[in-house]
Amino acid sequence: MSALFEPYTLRDLTIPNRVWMPPMCQYSAAPEGPETGAPNDWHFAHYAARAAGGTGLIIVEATGVSPEGRISPYDLGIWNDTQVEAFRRITRFLVSQGTVPGIQLAHAGRKASTDQPWKGGAPLGPDALGWQPLGPSPLAFDERHPVPTELTVAQIREVVGQFADAARRALAAGFEVAEIHGAHGYLISNFLSPHSNHRTDAYGGSYENRTRFALEVVDAVREVWPQDKPLFFRISATDWLEEGGWTADDTVRFAADLQAHGIDLLDVSSGGNASGVRIPTGPGYQVPFAARVKDGSTLPVAAVGMITEPEQAEKILVNGEADAVLLGRELLRNPSWARHAARELGADVHVPDQYHRSV
Repeated sequence: MSALFEPYTLRDLTIPNRVWMPPMCQYSAAPEGPETGAPNDWHFAHYAARAAGGTGLIIVEATGVSPEGRISPYDLGIWNDTQVEAFRRITRFLVSQGTVPGIQLAHAGRKASTDQPWKGGAPLGPDALGWQPLGPSPLAFDERHPVPTELTVAQIREVVGQFADAARRALAAGFEVAEIHGAHGYLISNFLSPHSNHRTDAYGGSYENRTRFALEVVDAVREVWPQDKPLFFRISATDWLEEGGWTADDTVRFAADLQAHGIDLLDVSSGGNASGVRIPTGPGYQVPFAARVKDGSTLPVAAVGMITEPEQAEKILVNGEADAVLLGRELLRNPSWARHAARELGADVHVPDQYHRSV
């Protein structure tokens, strides 16, 4: 049996294999009107193709817990019932193919209100479908981005409530896994890192204070997310700064805290919170961070980052570096990657009846 195609159980949920799709924004939702933030035909076709291709778990892209929590006006959201109903079409199809539907609950923080990346991704003002970003401190991400409005304690509590409300709606929409987005320089990541969090109150300064907001979000979501369903957390393991940022040591320490608060798996990425840093990319370049968390804690982990080949993915699992792998760009290139990998590794994977001629 290939390790990549062994089922994986978290709480009462069994995921059919370890080939998982991470959140990847499509920037394709309606930016205004009654369908704002709701998935449409593009999203259905996009996720349905990967489910038909044998992917075990699909985590739908960063989905805003509020309108101002979106990365762009074209992002998905889950703050109203129209969005919930539109998501049901996707989750029903994924389940019909044996794929577990997951969703990433997100707030973009100081990196919110930007244009579609193929149009340059520049910040958008209120006169161009944009809005004023929020953050833990009035520190801009870079010279292009506006200075965010510093959240008050009352506003922090409001955002915590928005995450909980979004989790309730995600459950109603048919999702079986929820992931809290704490990576890539978005709001929770902003709070975690001393690079972006210069607060002097109970939400800034010490490690305990900087992690407070993240743990409050986890607690609020875990309270409404069913006990039989797993809850993930995505983290940037490092800011890639020589000093003054979030580090891999912090991530290992935080993994234990997250597990104590009900997180079932850590989705380990890196970067995104500091502009202008040099990141040494290459095949599997972020896998060592997942392995470090796995060695230093008992929290299950998933590895990401330029994982492209079946044998490469298999070795990550066999070597004990991670419990699952998430393939991003490779699944954009090849929606049926899981079926091709199963053939190469001598394993079995779900194939739709309509595709029986391909077996």
